[in-house]
Amino acid sequence: MWKNRLKPYELLSGEDVEVIHEQAMTILEEIGVDFLHPRAREIFAKAGMKVDAERVRFDRAFVLEHVAKTPETFELQARNPKHTVTLGGDNMVTAPVYGPPFITDLERGRRGATIEDFNNFDKMAQAVEQIHCAGGTTVEPEDLPQGSRHLDMVYSHVRWTDKPFMGAVISSENARDTIEMASIVFGGREHIERTPAIVSLINVNSPLRYDDRMLGALLEYSEAGQPVIVTPFLMAGAMSPMGLAGTVAQQTAEALAGIALVQLIRPGTPSVYGSFLTNTNMQSGSPAFGTPESAMGILASAQMARHYKLPFRGGGALTSSKVPDAQAAYESMMCMWPTVLGRVNFVLHAAGWLESALLASYEKFVIDVEALRMFEWILQKGLPVDEEGQAMDALREVGPGGHFLGSEHTLRNYRTGFYRPWISSTDNFDRWNRQGALSVDKVATEKWKQLLAEYPDPGIDPGVDEALKEFMTRRKKELGDD
Repeated sequence: MWKNRLKPYELLSGEDVEVIHEQAMTILEEIGVDFLHPRAREIFAKAGMKVDAERVRFDRAFVLEHVAKTPETFELQARNPKHTVTLGGDNMVTAPVYGPPFITDLERGRRGATIEDFNNFDKMAQAVEQIHCAGGTTVEPEDLPQGSRHLDMVYSHVRWTDKPFMGAVISSENARDTIEMASIVFGGREHIERTPAIVSLINVNSPLRYDDRMLGALLEYSEAGQPVIVTPFLMAGAMSPMGLAGTVAQQTAEALAGIALVQLIRPGTPSVYGSFLTNTNMQSGSPAFGTPESAMGILASAQMARHYKLPFRGGGALTSSKVPDAQAAYESMMCMWPTVLGRVNFVLHAAGWLESALLASYEKFVIDVEALRMFEWILQKGLPVDEEGQAMDALREVGPGGHFLGSEHTLRNYRTGFYRPWISSTDNFDRWNRQGALSVDKVATEKWKQLLAEYPDPGIDPGVDEALKEFMTRRKKELGDD
């Protein structure tokens, strides 16, 4: 977890924020949101909202009253207390790529992901300090039965990492299994209800619709007091208007409706305003990431979350590129800079994303961690204007016409004064050529292999491990996947 004390960049004026807020309230009042889970509709009806078939229309005062019950910050505990994080405020927490069915590396190419790949991404997340949360569905392990693979994924997070992790969200049953496994790890449900141990991604089936499966998971996690990241899934021009202001308003309406439901179920439960907003390529119909619209969407969405005093999820190293090339680098940086300048709290997809979320890449994971290390340097070291930072002793010692390479100040600071690259080369051409003339993707191949070879296994209590395996065995039999 990093402290981001940069002043947040405000893309919108105060008047712009109010215009978007008013539009979001109008959407909730006039159009409403479909909730495909009957229990969600019952909860809203009992609270006095207008429910017509699957459609819920909201009173704006009701929405704002319940959204205001959401904590501005909350703690998410890890198996290792050193890795416990706080979401919200000026805190920035990173997690890897989420959701791709395919995986790639330079040697084996693009292929279906397996549980071994899933385990490897957990191990790499454990091995680098710049990843603060193990994540959730880093890849879909297609070699496991679909009905029970969530058990193996949650087990991977708690066995191969001791960092916070994300829960299964495909159904209420999967959510209950995640809660049960977390309860085993953390000593009982009462412990995780007191301090949350699972954060989960609840996507809105935009435009303006929550499906029954995601709602089932939201209901389970909310009842257990576990935080949910309520995230509209918006591709402007397809699932939202081409007007970005209207898209941000739609996103706000969708997110606040879900957060209000969380607060109705269990007031005070941590919730996160989530954003997954970019534009559609209007020529091909495919999603486009790393565009100016992506960047502006991150900044504007973060500003709206701050308006409601909500923790915010957004950004990441997003790209439409199919390989870890220059396009992947500049599109990812087009998204990561506004992520930092917008003061995003939870950064999903911070490492490993390619091909518009269809593909996870070992090399891209490493390249993105290099970028995260640089952002970490800016956020944690900053630009000190103390005596050492001013270096007046060096200026006096060297004077006009000299050089600073041998000055006392340089000798004191040369090891730690400047950022040292992890995989980037700053060598001259001759030295770089003698060392193999390796492009950064090839260097990244060697680095991810090194991470796995030197992976620091955090271990796990044998009793906890046995209890987890017994639970998984029983559940797989019940699900018919043993």
